[in-house]
Amino acid sequence: MNLNWQILLAVGSGGFFGAIARFYTAFHIAKMFPHAIPVATLSVNVLGSFIIGILAALFMTFTPSNELRGFLITGFLGALTTYSTFALETYFLLNSSLVIAGVNILLNVIGTISSVAIGYKLCLWAINY
Repeated sequence: MNLNWQILLAVGSGGFFGAIARFYTAFHIAKMFPHAIPVATLSVNVLGSFIIGILAALFMTFTPSNELRGFLITGFLGALTTYSTFALETYFLLNSSLVIAGVNILLNVIGTISSVAIGYKLCLWAINY
């Protein structure tokens, strides 16, 4: 793959839309679920993981352009999901409750890996159905 302005524009555009989607989704989820565990961050991470599982399965059946792959995976999903926010929120939770911090870590790690698997398997099932 060559790095060119089309790929950079695709990644940047995807990041623009992913960041807006993350802000919008997290804002509304945080309002609906004001819990000790940061449900908004967990939600966007699980959703993004589910979507990347679907895309991984789809990309096994057809090869997208580098621009489309960059737009969707690096740009959109990279901006939608947020490991750094998860890390910061967990750090602050560690200062107040080891149990809640541990639950947050388990939910994010197990939730995101499970979501990738579910999205991947569902997409493969739908393709082969």
